[in-house]
Amino acid sequence: MKRRVFSGSRPTGRLHLGNYLGGVRGYLELQENPDYETIYMVMDLHAITTPYDKENLAKYTKQVVIDYLACGLDPEKSIITVQSLVPEHAYLAHLLSSAVTVARMLHLPTYKEKIKQHPDGATVALLNYPVLMSADILAYKAELVPVGVDQEPHLEVAREIARKMNDKYNLSFPEPKRFATKGEYVPSLTGEGKMSKSVEGSYISLGDSFSDIKTKLAKVPTDLGKGSAVPKEGGVAVLLQLVELFLGKEERFSYEKKYLGEGIRYQELKTRLAEEIYEQIKPIQKRAFELESKKGFVDEVIYDGAKRARKIVSSVLSEVKEKMGLYFKK
Repeated sequence: MKRRVFSGSRPTGRLHLGNYLGGVRGYLELQENPDYETIYMVMDLHAITTPYDKENLAKYTKQVVIDYLACGLDPEKSIITVQSLVPEHAYLAHLLSSAVTVARMLHLPTYKEKIKQHPDGATVALLNYPVLMSADILAYKAELVPVGVDQEPHLEVAREIARKMNDKYNLSFPEPKRFATKGEYVPSLTGEGKMSKSVEGSYISLGDSFSDIKTKLAKVPTDLGKGSAVPKEGGVAVLLQLVELFLGKEERFSYEKKYLGEGIRYQELKTRLAEEIYEQIKPIQKRAFELESKKGFVDEVIYDGAKRARKIVSSVLSEVKEKMGLYFKK
């Protein structure tokens, strides 16, 4: 029997390099492995847990699906759909919420960080974000979740809930594990934190032109180009990590050697890096354009994916309801 994989991305417009390297590359690797059944979604219910653009939410949701397909996800091999079209997720989240305390949710560092970003957004939806994420995963009894390392605290909540539900109700939820990718943590171009759409000047979008990429990289903060020790943080460290991700470890080693010797010419490095990044995302942009011109195709993928997903989760939800003692027609 195939093991299940589940993951998804919030709809904030075009995917960026962090989404691609830290998530979608892992999706593709698992999709091509015959040992796994893969389910990938756009997590629009998660999007409403913080302030969002109501007028563009549906458009951004569809755009992420287009990017998924343009990157190589195949609806013949994976279920590809939108979270809100599978209402069983929210139903299961309510049932799972009975197995976790408010104190546990308040303790999560991610919740505290979001409250700092949105002081007026301390909603119940935000507090319950990890429970809904747990339901997303456990609804498919998924064993692997290709997400960035920053999601590990939420996965630990999912594992805790799985253990509690299994012990209390004799269920068989697996404890999901994170599937790490080569680019599981892509740093922000600002030199602080990870690449994120919520931070201006932080990211490179999969839709950016060569000129856009070159301009963004030009703004990455640097130093004199040489020193006695290679920087471990800040703009220079960001550039070296991007060099490794797009040009390889040997190139990174070469630039580090220059830094300790004759020095790095940052304009040359940034231009070369911009060229390589653009060369790698250009085919994705071409496929995205082609998909946008195929009338009705993307919608068909989304709705077909929702039907396939609901077949799986409806049986899991029925099992949970019965084991929990809810009224259940046999």
